[in-house]
Amino acid sequence: MGWEGWISLAVVAAVVSALATSRLPPELVLVGGLTVLVLSGVLGVSEALSGFANEGMMTVAVLFIVSAGLIETGAVYWLAERLFGRPRSVVHAIWRVMGPSALLSAFMNNTPLVAMLLPAVHEWAKRHRISPSKVLLPLSYAAILGGTCTLIGTSTNLVVNGMVIQAADAAVEQAPMVPQQMGQEASARPQAQPLPRGLRLLDIAWVGIPAAVGGIGFMLLIGSRFLPDRSSAQPIQEDPRQYTVEMMVEPGSLLVGKTIEQAGLRHLPGVFLAEIERQGVILPAVGPQERLRSGDRLVFVGVVESVVDLQKIRGLVPAPDQIFKLDTPRPERCLLEAVVSASCPVVGKTIRDGRFRSVYGAVVIAVSRQGQRIPGKIGDIVLQAGDTLLLEAHPSFLEQHRNSRDFFLISRLENSSPPRFERAVVALGILLAMVSLVAVSEWLAGLRFSLGGWFLELRPISMFKAGLAAAGLMLLSGCCRLEQARRALDGRVLLAIAAALGLGLALEKTGAARTIVGTLLHWVGENPWWALVGIHLATSLITEVVTNNAAAALMTPFALATASQLQVNPMPFIISVMMAASSSFATPLGYQTNLMVYGPGGYRFADFLKVGIPMNLLVLVVTAALAPRIWPF
Repeated sequence: MGWEGWISLAVVAAVVSALATSRLPPELVLVGGLTVLVLSGVLGVSEALSGFANEGMMTVAVLFIVSAGLIETGAVYWLAERLFGRPRSVVHAIWRVMGPSALLSAFMNNTPLVAMLLPAVHEWAKRHRISPSKVLLPLSYAAILGGTCTLIGTSTNLVVNGMVIQAADAAVEQAPMVPQQMGQEASARPQAQPLPRGLRLLDIAWVGIPAAVGGIGFMLLIGSRFLPDRSSAQPIQEDPRQYTVEMMVEPGSLLVGKTIEQAGLRHLPGVFLAEIERQGVILPAVGPQERLRSGDRLVFVGVVESVVDLQKIRGLVPAPDQIFKLDTPRPERCLLEAVVSASCPVVGKTIRDGRFRSVYGAVVIAVSRQGQRIPGKIGDIVLQAGDTLLLEAHPSFLEQHRNSRDFFLISRLENSSPPRFERAVVALGILLAMVSLVAVSEWLAGLRFSLGGWFLELRPISMFKAGLAAAGLMLLSGCCRLEQARRALDGRVLLAIAAALGLGLALEKTGAARTIVGTLLHWVGENPWWALVGIHLATSLITEVVTNNAAAALMTPFALATASQLQVNPMPFIISVMMAASSSFATPLGYQTNLMVYGPGGYRFADFLKVGIPMNLLVLVVTAALAPRIWPF
């Protein structure tokens, strides 16, 4: 290893240290490390920029657009309630997230799974007053653990399996014929055990399932205590503005016939159901077993964030009739807050008599006056100077009235556009088609068909290709608008991934990674069990600072060579590389799913270390204990 390797190791060590101890943005630290490698000549410009064209990074980008389509159509909320239900506590919430996620991840690629569930889990946690940082890291860990249970659960397993098949075929072709006259001398010499020509679907399950069960159990009993409690915003109950908003049960909706409890309207965070108006009769103090009827008008009192969430419950629509008379299609509108000034022409008049919709092209959804509830219907409220109005209007309202003397202040609420519920089925169909396409293509890969002299061989479709097609369909079908797609692309996460890939390339190019592995294997000697532990530790270390697939590609030849040198069964070493390369828990750098939850969860590098290092050790112990017993040396 030359000076380039030592510089690469020093830069990676400095980056890891800075990520673990400083509060600098991770993308800034990673790009800084990449800059040092470029300026020192370790990496060329094209090599440093190769991460920005990496298929893995671009896969995450297109999956952001797919997720945006699920959010904009409201499909994500339906998905979350069906999968995760109602948690009774934080630990129960972690179980509700990890159980289904691990099961699904065993039979589909874990990267699109996390991309699909990330927005659902985030919104589900907020709705149930749980900090997203308590459940997003368990989501990533569950997807990783589930991926180790089958051969198709993660691309890492497929990479290792492909290299094993290639090595087995090469060994058959290169095997020398033993001369018959050598007889006893040749048979007395120890021979390396033959390589299997690939693994079956559930071979790794003998180790993967116990590791997944142990990992989930650890997170529930111990790991949950070390998860941070970071809310992206101030607790909603501290917001002083209390709005009164009327919502109507849409005729023919799924809410009709359900009780308040069943409809999920009983324990909404930051808002409560004050009363129901049914055919001119007021029902105060609504009980949890009261059943909803078509056309019921529900009066809620709560803070603005919770009022926004009410708009996203399928089956509830704003009660004011004026809302449906706006010219702009409802999915293209947004919610805005505006403070009424003394010069506003509707001051002293009711909202109905002041013809607010006709004058401003906007409809008042709710009114807040000095943080207190205003009784009565929205249209009957007499506006006063200083009232804060929650409006539904086209986004252009902000520009048109920003400098108007009628309002003191106007601000737009982020992510407040009403979901396109009518396209939710289309969005879910696109998502299922994407996942099925990848899974089925991996199952059928290698099959050949003869068509009139032409031979057709099926090949697996990459997640990037399937995701790119799904993102295009989301845009073409109207499930996701172009503006929403642009906002969904998290540049900070993508920049961090691209820079991390550049650092990993430096370790590979300079031979630093191989030097570390060779030194580690030299220490363990010729004991097969210690060699297995050494291979696992080396793979685990590399996958934390490079990537899972790079670690698998780098360590598989070492594992096969070690088994051949020791004249032992290669299967425990193959399984160990699969488990270690996939099990990246201690840093956000080694696995895409960790990077995907890093920003939305508000995590710091140290959060991964606290929970991830014990998880890595747990997988090591399970693998080292079971693999040699299932496939004896």
